[in-house]
Amino acid sequence: MTTEFLTAEQKAQYGQFPGEPNDVQLARYFHLDEADQELISRRRGDQNKLGFALQLTAVRFLGTFLSDISLVPANVQILVAQQLSINNRDVLAGYAQRETTKREHAALIREHYGYHGFNDPLWVFRLSRLLYARAWISNERPSLMFDFATAWLIQRKILLPGASTLSRLITEIRARTVNRLWLRLSALPTETQKDKLETLLQIPEGKRFSRFDRYRKGPVTISGPAFNEAIERYRELQTFGMQTLDFTHIPPVRLKTLARHAGVISMHKIARMSEDKRVAVLVAFVKAFEIIALDDAMDVLDLLITDIAGAAKNLG
Repeated sequence: MTTEFLTAEQKAQYGQFPGEPNDVQLARYFHLDEADQELISRRRGDQNKLGFALQLTAVRFLGTFLSDISLVPANVQILVAQQLSINNRDVLAGYAQRETTKREHAALIREHYGYHGFNDPLWVFRLSRLLYARAWISNERPSLMFDFATAWLIQRKILLPGASTLSRLITEIRARTVNRLWLRLSALPTETQKDKLETLLQIPEGKRFSRFDRYRKGPVTISGPAFNEAIERYRELQTFGMQTLDFTHIPPVRLKTLARHAGVISMHKIARMSEDKRVAVLVAFVKAFEIIALDDAMDVLDLLITDIAGAAKNLG
């Protein structure tokens, strides 16, 4: 699975200001209470006070410390400076050049406000469990999982890792859920059922298409023969015995997604898959298309009866 799933907007906003925060964000993240002001007042000089305050408010909002404090938007600088009664914001130029001071301030903020590093195994484990559950139950898109993980980390005062680190974690978790799905589905059918499923990928002698290709094509006309073919398609799919298997531990969304995937890829691509994946795909396909085949047959019958009734009405 690829890790290049982030949009340009997500990359631009991750760990940095995408623009000026709005009024609600200013009030929530950039207000300095009495405890904040008391800690800031211990710094020497306006440049250290303003720089420390911007570091503190930026990490609250972004979930990470800024290497370049000048990237803080103007409206944030103005609001924070006003709260500290600092009239000259140009003092930040001196603070930005003092790398040692910035590191010391970042360390103090981490200790005083309880920020943690992402490399802490406990937090990685907790986040991984949450992401795994979301991926398994809902097959959520990786970009949405990335946004959820970012918000979760910021809320719990865990400093954001690099975007590639977080996206790689999400990719690995999604790969684990996919492997779990293949293993669970491939373990459901008996050996006899597996052998019968494999015949779907074989092209009978004298035929141009496999049964797999035939089963995923629904009726295209409204007629008696079309209805008979639709019923025959449903009955043949029934013979695989998928209705006797226990799918209660398989999330319906995952099963539906896999069946939809099977409905669009080529038979030859499925044949080249590993055994567990191939059987899982065929199980999902037959399970889903058995229901689809019955729906198709009922639709043809309904339209056929409507046509007959309409014709009878015209004759009458």
